[in-house]
Amino acid sequence: MFRPPGTRYNDRYLCTADRQDLQDLHRRGMSIRKIAEEMGRSPSTISRELRRNLHPDTGVYLAHTADTLAHQRQRRPRNTRLEENTVLCQRVQTDLNKGWSPEQISGRLKVDYPDDESMQVSHETIYKAILIHPGGEMKRLLTAHLRTGRTLRRHRGRRDRRGRIPGLVSIAERPTEADDRLVPGHHEGDLIRGTVVSRSGIGTIVERTTGYLTLVHLPDGCRAEPVAEAVAQAMIDYPPFFAKTITWDRGTEMHSHAKITEATGINVYFADPHSPWQRPSNENTNGLLRQYFPKGTDLSVHTADELAQVQELLNTRPRKRLGFKTPAEAYAELLQTHSVATNP
Repeated sequence: MFRPPGTRYNDRYLCTADRQDLQDLHRRGMSIRKIAEEMGRSPSTISRELRRNLHPDTGVYLAHTADTLAHQRQRRPRNTRLEENTVLCQRVQTDLNKGWSPEQISGRLKVDYPDDESMQVSHETIYKAILIHPGGEMKRLLTAHLRTGRTLRRHRGRRDRRGRIPGLVSIAERPTEADDRLVPGHHEGDLIRGTVVSRSGIGTIVERTTGYLTLVHLPDGCRAEPVAEAVAQAMIDYPPFFAKTITWDRGTEMHSHAKITEATGINVYFADPHSPWQRPSNENTNGLLRQYFPKGTDLSVHTADELAQVQELLNTRPRKRLGFKTPAEAYAELLQTHSVATNP
């Protein structure tokens, strides 16, 4: 029984009844376009079916033979785009090695190759490739990426024994423009700490609009004076539009925060006790940094050059909220915009 002419179906594949109709129409000598019209299918579907499923010996289209061939083809595992395109596969592995997530990789490929579908792949396909080859290189790289090494939060009921910070200015007094991510120049800061014995740490400062990371080398430990000097040195070269405020937690390392303001003009504000959600960019970045600087290790062994390398890795990692641009690209665009504005 033929379907009424012009009827359209969304079925992706022909069923046995469809193939019986096609066999009868094809025997009548109808053209592909006429058969498609009679069956309510696109001409390309009919053409593909006849091309793929003719009898291998006689070259005649038989419904039963076509059904068998189609079923066998469906059961064969298909190669994924990653398996067929070695250049794409190498690019994905390279990006996984940088610590990028499958979603970041997929999004960035669309930015880098907007007109080349062969160099684009969905994040689901990347995950599937890892699951299909669980012992392979992609599995190892993705596991390393997901191993953020976050530390546990301090219990909120615990009494804060860190002491009062002189001249503390609360986050409640921070300029309202810093509350969203539209105006650049507002940063979040913190330390990630090493072992208690080593008293080591690394300063982490993240700009809220671009996500641009500044790592602060602390060769003299986490005492207030050397921390203030190191933070000021790390921030002093940023242009004024990019260096307005820093919001820190209430750690003792910030007891000399006034020296940062004096040296750089950057105002320092302090989050409420046990309120990491007030510094979300910094908290998220600190979790990522533990991939490179594991908890429970002596962080003083890392040189300034090593910190610079990690800083570059994270600043060149695409971010979904930036349209899969990188923080480095977002910062460069801001520099260009402000350069044009000040030098028309």
